[in-house]
Amino acid sequence: MSKLEALVLGIIQGLTEFLPISSTGHLYLGRHLFGLDEAGLYLDTMLHVGTLLAVLVVYKNELLQILKNPLGKLSMLLVIGTIPAVIVGFLFSDMFDSISKTGITIGWEFLITGIILWMSDSIKNGAKKMDKISYGDAFFIGTFQAAAIFPAVSRSGLTIAAGLFRKLDRETAAYFSFLLSIPAIAGGIVLQFGEMLSGKTESIPFDSLFIATLSSALFGYLAVVWMINFLKRKSLKIFAVYVWILGIFILILQMTGIF
Repeated sequence: MSKLEALVLGIIQGLTEFLPISSTGHLYLGRHLFGLDEAGLYLDTMLHVGTLLAVLVVYKNELLQILKNPLGKLSMLLVIGTIPAVIVGFLFSDMFDSISKTGITIGWEFLITGIILWMSDSIKNGAKKMDKISYGDAFFIGTFQAAAIFPAVSRSGLTIAAGLFRKLDRETAAYFSFLLSIPAIAGGIVLQFGEMLSGKTESIPFDSLFIATLSSALFGYLAVVWMINFLKRKSLKIFAVYVWILGIFILILQMTGIF
């Protein structure tokens, strides 16, 4: 993996982790484009370390609040919101791993993401702020997060959409979505490190890996801040149209045997 490829993949991961267009799906496409299909686990792990660092910086005050009051409402919201993903990951991880490796369903998954984004953006704006989010809201949003175990179903897209379905205001829906990503990304990293320790790793130059991680962190930070501000006044439908176009393009390539 060259330094330029590392930079591009880091940018892809950083932006698409928090824009509602699926980081895993885009990273799969990026690796395939560069002929890096075998550079999966080690690279993905460090790219996710980058995006985790980004969201930790953005939410440092909330994390301090959790540390000071680990049994408070915010902590419980995150625990409850994470439970569905833990259950689905535990029961079906092997099946979803095999799906991710083939990439055969990613075109359809992009299309599904677009449908959900469009539907959520079409409902009447809610007014719930962070202090009004219930445990039921957190579990509902977490259930949508669990569905994002499919490689091209956007975690941020589905959780933002779920927040809108539960009548959170648009800014709060994005805000809680990204906050909920912290245990999800951290848990994924822990599992990936476990696999790496078992010997399932690839040889990647340290400087390329460092560039990929750093660019992922930087662009992840920019994406979080930008997306929260974007949703204050703009529509999710532009992202729905984008993933529809991408999904149709991938399906055409698959049907013609190009991809």
